[in-house]
Amino acid sequence: MNTQHTSQFVAEMWNDSVLPALQEYIRIPNKSPYFEPEWQTLGHMQQAAEHLQRWVDRCGVRGLSHRIVALPGRTPTLYCEVAGSAPCTALLYGHYDKQPEFTGWAEGLAPWTPVLRDGRLYGRGGADDGYAVFASLVALAALQAQGLPHPRCVLLIEGCEESGSFDLPFYMDTLAADIGTPDLVVCLDAECGNYDQLWLTTSLRGMLPGTLTVRVLTEGVHSGAAGGIVPSSFRLLRQLIERVESATSGRLIDALQVPIPDAVRGQARQVADVLGTMNVGRFPWAGGTNPSAGPGTVAAHELVLANTWRPSLAVVGLDGAPAIADAGNTLRPATAARLVFRLPPTLDAGLAATTVQDIFESEPPHGAEVRFEPEHPQTGWHAPASEAWLTTALEQASEAHFGAPLMTMGTGGTIPFMKMLGDRFADVQFAVTGVLGPHSNAHGPNEFLHIATAKRVTACVAHALLALARRGAGA
Repeated sequence: MNTQHTSQFVAEMWNDSVLPALQEYIRIPNKSPYFEPEWQTLGHMQQAAEHLQRWVDRCGVRGLSHRIVALPGRTPTLYCEVAGSAPCTALLYGHYDKQPEFTGWAEGLAPWTPVLRDGRLYGRGGADDGYAVFASLVALAALQAQGLPHPRCVLLIEGCEESGSFDLPFYMDTLAADIGTPDLVVCLDAECGNYDQLWLTTSLRGMLPGTLTVRVLTEGVHSGAAGGIVPSSFRLLRQLIERVESATSGRLIDALQVPIPDAVRGQARQVADVLGTMNVGRFPWAGGTNPSAGPGTVAAHELVLANTWRPSLAVVGLDGAPAIADAGNTLRPATAARLVFRLPPTLDAGLAATTVQDIFESEPPHGAEVRFEPEHPQTGWHAPASEAWLTTALEQASEAHFGAPLMTMGTGGTIPFMKMLGDRFADVQFAVTGVLGPHSNAHGPNEFLHIATAKRVTACVAHALLALARRGAGA
């Protein structure tokens, strides 16, 4: 491969074709079905899939066929297939559904308004994960432009990832014969520790979302008349959460912990050495907030492990409480909290859901009505060891296009598809990477795609596909 030619080809195709199409994609408010139950009526999901398909149709990759597959009542999936010149298959994965708007966007920025600024494309879904289909096919086009071999490639772009991919197993079954048995899975939905080198994801945490509801009354009553007699539903909610998470330390119960392999601990130290204070500084801290009881009291590599191999809990939504401006002196009948547990990669999410539900619902405080409703628990993923041909290709790609060594790390997020693929195909190799680096803020305000990194990652994908083709051909 002429790496200079590859970089130039990728950059030109991104500038001329990908960025305009990505900007139009950002304008479509196709929120994932959990966040928009009326997605079918609104039609935004179909609109987004068709928009991506139109670009696919004119991208110029030879041997490409494509179609939108829509099972009844399920979000459409964009399926693409490219004939290969070697007897092997790569499955390239992405998703096009988006998180909701969120608040706090900076002046001049908004979730459904694409803005190009300082080498970044702002807007919801560009980095997470709308760019995946574009990067995958541009990588293939770059190989074809140099007359280089590539494997048969299958692209699966789903519309339900941000809701836990509950539609995806049905499409995997429907498309099983089309997909075949992949030798390599490429996923572009992961994080990168910085924008200076290629990052390969080696593990993903699982996820347990659910709603915890505490009800003490059938209707609200005067807080003066009831105070001291009727317990606050919010106080009881706090008490229940304390059963699984220490309010002081943030540590979760032992039932949600797993042994951390020595190799993972070593990897965490390497990541901490490379990132230094960036691992903490990448977040928009308020005031003097810090990740520990005091500055410097937690080792940097322990923070890496806390984010990748230890469980955590976030309260991401509350119901039952009016806005402060509308709050009366009323003791509310109930409080509900939307909880999201992030689980260690090797912990069974179904078992975790049963454990947490039993802990919350047994012996309810004050005899209150307590209900925990888990929603699509997702077990995490720990990658099998990479074979030498793949590791070498990615190391060379990082040096060629970033000018820096390849780095590996676990990440704190969840991609259900990786666990599904690992269970279905025991011998498959994984190249999981992405562009979600410092301050890119997927799911939050001011989400952006770091354009230079997206171009370099695209070029690195070409290296992986070429290496697979040469391995498949026995070269």
